[in-house]
Amino acid sequence: MSNEILNSLLKEYEQKKIKAELDSQKRKEELYQKIPRLQQIEDELNHFAILTARNILLHHTFSLEELNQKAEKLKYEKMAILQNANLANDYLKPHYECSVCQDTGYVSKDNYKTEMCSCLKQKLLDASFHKSNMANLDKENFDTFNESLFSDEIDVAKYRFNISPRENMKNIKQKCLEFVENFDNPDTKNLLFTGNTGLR
Repeated sequence: MSNEILNSLLKEYEQKKIKAELDSQKRKEELYQKIPRLQQIEDELNHFAILTARNILLHHTFSLEELNQKAEKLKYEKMAILQNANLANDYLKPHYECSVCQDTGYVSKDNYKTEMCSCLKQKLLDASFHKSNMANLDKENFDTFNESLFSDEIDVAKYRFNISPRENMKNIKQKCLEFVENFDNPDTKNLLFTGNTGLR
């Protein structure tokens, strides 16, 4: 897979992530105007988060439980307000296309290393599949192979075979079918196609 395709996909991911977060911010602003208490709750929760972090750094564990209780109470109130407004609990959060990687293309593992998300892997596979010209397999396959496109004239001087191009292509098709049918057999030999581009 070329870096060009990966970089193109990562730019696409970045744009999706930015859009999801901008949409979320817009929903917040609109809802905060209608229900100011939601913004107050959000501000208080942010304040509690800062206090919690500071108390952890200062080892003031005695006040952490109280802060957590207050935060949980605010979260419950926020959830109740959203439910009363017939809105989902995650209405104010960004709605990412992939909730696993949050449209970054990568996820963090337990060992703090990052690895490619399954959604990005799938997009890379799709891009490879499309680039390989295999996307038209429903139209271009053995079932739609038309032997009549090839001449049935035998001309050794012209074709360098003592059989017709049509008979030659039928033989090639049969070899290809045998290769596919025995693909899992370790004794099956590979196929090698040679010749100039565009030749049949």
